[in-house]
Amino acid sequence: MNDDMTPAAGGSPENGAPAAEPEHHHKGFSSKLGFVLAAAGSAVGLGNLWRFPYLAAKYGGGVFLLCYILLAVTFGFCLLVLEIAIGRKTGKGAISAFAALNKKAKWFGFIVIIVPIIIVPYYCVIGGWVVRYIVAFVAGDSMLLGESATLETSAEFFSAFTASPWQPIVFFLIFAIATVLVVIGGVQKGIERISKILMPLLAVLAVFLMIYVLCQDGAIEGVKDLFIPDFSEFTYETLLAALGQLFYSMSLAMGIMITYGSYMKKDAKISGAARQISICDTAFAIVAATIIIPSIYAFSPDPQSAVASSGPSLMFVQLPAVFNNLPGGRWIGALFFVLVFFAALTSSISLVETIVAILRENCHLKRWVACAIVFGFSLLLGSLSSLGFGPLSMVQIGGKGILDMFDWVSNSVIMPLVAIGTCIIAGFFSDVGSIMDEVGMKSKAFRTYFLIMIRFVGPLCMAAILISGIFMTL
Repeated sequence: MNDDMTPAAGGSPENGAPAAEPEHHHKGFSSKLGFVLAAAGSAVGLGNLWRFPYLAAKYGGGVFLLCYILLAVTFGFCLLVLEIAIGRKTGKGAISAFAALNKKAKWFGFIVIIVPIIIVPYYCVIGGWVVRYIVAFVAGDSMLLGESATLETSAEFFSAFTASPWQPIVFFLIFAIATVLVVIGGVQKGIERISKILMPLLAVLAVFLMIYVLCQDGAIEGVKDLFIPDFSEFTYETLLAALGQLFYSMSLAMGIMITYGSYMKKDAKISGAARQISICDTAFAIVAATIIIPSIYAFSPDPQSAVASSGPSLMFVQLPAVFNNLPGGRWIGALFFVLVFFAALTSSISLVETIVAILRENCHLKRWVACAIVFGFSLLLGSLSSLGFGPLSMVQIGGKGILDMFDWVSNSVIMPLVAIGTCIIAGFFSDVGSIMDEVGMKSKAFRTYFLIMIRFVGPLCMAAILISGIFMTL
């Protein structure tokens, strides 16, 4: 491991002995299954449920899906392996992990931790919206369900709720408290236990809803749109959108996989675990798209326009109107939002744990104290995001509302920078050979492939996302 920020050779490690296991390591995941389910739970979130479907619809359906899968099995997989390996090799959270790779790289860990600090508050706000919709469907709210409910009343319901000075904050608090309570329980008793319950439930609910939707008349047109590639629709933007979604969906460049990797047992195989996480994440994104796109084709009067709606409009306006037309739509809608709640909860848990791990490691705090600190600043920033659709709607930064600005800064600016920095520090300024040894790479061909992906392909792809993201907002 190099003490100076000078390029390291990619051969055998100079200090090849495994890093000493940290004090918290014995409290890590009890099994490989626990790690995989927790990490997959982090990857499976709101990005799979609303971002993937509308991007697939906007950028050519089948051709977008093909690009995404190809990227997932190449450099996406390598980045995931790299972050997990950094975490397990160093046995530390993001800040100390980069310092362990290279003493002069400690500053970079502080940039990494900015990502979950920004994302946690507004993610919990959106999680609160999901809780509100579960309540609305269970209660049979007339603006969303019944003969008088229309697309217009669905839009009015969402607007009235988000513009309220108190309702969004109440439901934001419910979601945030649920997240923090799980993290307070610790890695095994909290995160691992809840992941072992929620991930199988997620799978069952998702498959049930998919089968139900596919049985509806007209749904097959949505399936064709999603799975049959039309290469005439392939553009540079298609590839870029697939890259951005992969980056967003697999919880890369947030410090999450480094943190979870530090809890991973030494006898578990990193490449196998990373492969299982990638498969779970990609499969769930495809299943989510197979729920959403065919259901809109089956019941929306203008499916192409409806399915291309982005973000809140797709999930909180278009889909409720679709569920209202489904047989048993009240309970199907409730089940769908329960599914979204579970997915959002497992992701928010991983984001909070990333911050908590760093606070405990660097400030020597008890877990509940670190959780209280995270809850405190989340309450402050989350309230701003929550009120940004109501009393603070006049606050605009670069033409964006508060929540949208937080989302843009974290996803389009800081995360690509973190990904680029991670690849460069690990690939050029650390003992990359010992990282590959941690993964268990023995094949010279695979080691060469891994190095090419980390040193060149990964940084170039992330630079493309960063530059395009900035130019698209100018």
